[in-house]
Amino acid sequence: MENTMESYDVIVIGSGPGGYVCAIRAAQLGLKTACVEGRETLGGTCLNVGCIPSKALLHASHQYHELMNHMPKMGIAAKSVSTNWTQMLSYKNDAIASNTKGIEFLFKKNKIDWIKGWAKIKSSSQIIVEDTLYATKNIVVATGSTPSSLAGVEIDEKRIVSSTGALELRRLPKKMVIIGAGIIGLEIGSIYARLGCEVTVLEYLDHVTPGMDRELSQALQRTLTKQGITFELQSTVQSVEKLSSSVKVKFMDQKSGEHRSHSASVALVATGRRPYTEGLGLQELGVSIKEGGQIDVDENFSTNVSGIFAIGDTIRGPMLAHKAEDEGIVVAERIAGQSAEVNYGVIPSVVYTHPEVAAVGKTEEELKESGQPYRVGKFSLMGNARAKATFAAEGFVKLLSNAETDRILGCHMIGSSAGELIHEICVGMQFGAAAEDLALTCHAHPTLSEAVREAALACGDGAIHS
Repeated sequence: MENTMESYDVIVIGSGPGGYVCAIRAAQLGLKTACVEGRETLGGTCLNVGCIPSKALLHASHQYHELMNHMPKMGIAAKSVSTNWTQMLSYKNDAIASNTKGIEFLFKKNKIDWIKGWAKIKSSSQIIVEDTLYATKNIVVATGSTPSSLAGVEIDEKRIVSSTGALELRRLPKKMVIIGAGIIGLEIGSIYARLGCEVTVLEYLDHVTPGMDRELSQALQRTLTKQGITFELQSTVQSVEKLSSSVKVKFMDQKSGEHRSHSASVALVATGRRPYTEGLGLQELGVSIKEGGQIDVDENFSTNVSGIFAIGDTIRGPMLAHKAEDEGIVVAERIAGQSAEVNYGVIPSVVYTHPEVAAVGKTEEELKESGQPYRVGKFSLMGNARAKATFAAEGFVKLLSNAETDRILGCHMIGSSAGELIHEICVGMQFGAAAEDLALTCHAHPTLSEAVREAALACGDGAIHS
């Protein structure tokens, strides 16, 4: 029997980056807001089993790599260096707990009700959670995504794992095969390769990180190869067989047609993610769903059923936490009657390997295809004093500007702190800046950010330090 409880202005389903940010913004605008979450903790995939735990382990493994490879050159040496995987996992879990508890605090601060359980949408103005009926004027679906798998491959999260299982392995594997050379596969591969695991990446395409500027993609592959990761490109995975104490990944080499296999302790299936909308009752209500499982929405993030909205990984566009956050803010403001929009042309992406990779805007391949006239300004970090002094001289900044107006069209960089440096470009693009605007802006010396200015100078008469 359904129990009826109070009604809300907005109920957000899902507490990931898109959902919890949407709920907070709605509450700030005076809307009575609730957020439904079935996990024991808030934060969704990103904070619990994705972005935050992976970055914690990337940081820990990077510190170990630095200690082993660069610290001795600076006169810092330890007699005995070892890793404790159990302690690393504990550190990772502490990072997760700190962030998820932080969202709980923000919910209390903003008077947002956390409805614990799994939601089913009964109508455009009602949802059911654990047999309790809730009324609402607006529903925002922010249920995120779940890892995709390959046909016939059964993920057990022990030996055949998704990204979730890969971040919770009870012991360090001796050998790992990663299926998919996208961002998730390369980040997790970096963690284990730094800690001594033999890592092989199988990729269906002839390059890593699909969609990335090809020059950047090639540079990243070269760098990770030097760090010990083996790449088998143009490889079609046919099966993953679980043996008594190992796994065997069978694949076909597209170039030769040869059928081959790799044995490993663990196989990571990193072939992308798909929208997670099962069990919500969307089909029963007639909500339009695209072939790939994405919810069809208009420019207001409204579905074809009035009163039901969707954001984040459940709809079109890159599956990025910060894209979902922006959409969460905008949909909350539009529900409140305000005017707001997401600038999809200025959404950065970052690969948290070392060196980091960051990009925003158009790639050179996209500009060539469009026929738009453009200039390329490049600057190698070998010409940056701070980078050379800190063993961070591997990489470059590549700036793309309109050949006629000089307006910045995109930027692609690989190097230390690239994930931070890219935001200077994002701000510039948001305001319609030209490459010359960056070139004329004084940058402190010595900083890595000087490389961005040098790349902007290279769009004009030429960089100073190259």
